[in-house]
Amino acid sequence: MKLFAASWRRLTLSVLTVLLVVSSFVVFTPSASAETFQVKLGTDKGLLAFEPKKLTVKPGDTIEWVNNKVPPHNVVFDKALNPAKSADLAKSLSHKQLLMSPGQKQTTTIPADAPAGEYTFYCEPHRGAGMVGKLIVEG
Repeated sequence: MKLFAASWRRLTLSVLTVLLVVSSFVVFTPSASAETFQVKLGTDKGLLAFEPKKLTVKPGDTIEWVNNKVPPHNVVFDKALNPAKSADLAKSLSHKQLLMSPGQKQTTTIPADAPAGEYTFYCEPHRGAGMVGKLIVEG
C-alpha cells in the first residue's frame, strides 16, 4: 500500500510540474494583437481628402472610416490598383454606401490572406477632386 501511495504522489507531482511549465509558456508568450486605425473622411480643415492619406497596416488590423467634414463620403478600393488585381478583394474592403452625417463610421478588417502591397482607395463623389488614399499592407 505504501508503494502505491508513493507512486501516486510521484505521478501527481510530475503531472503538476508539467502543467506548471506548459502554463508558463502560455502566459509569457507574446500574442500578436491586431490594431485599429482611424481614417477621417474629409480633413479637419474641410478639405476633400482622407486623413491620413497613407496608412500602413497588417493583416488582421481594422480601419475605422469616420465621416468628418464635407459629406457625403464613401470608401471604394480600386480593383485594378491592388496587389491581387482582384475585384472580390476590392469589393470586400470597400464601403460604397454614402455616409451623410458627421461622425458616421464604417469598419474594414484586413483579411489574413490579403496580399502584401499597396492598395488605392477613393471617395466616389470626390475622386475627381483628388480624394484618393493609399493603404500599405505589410506581409
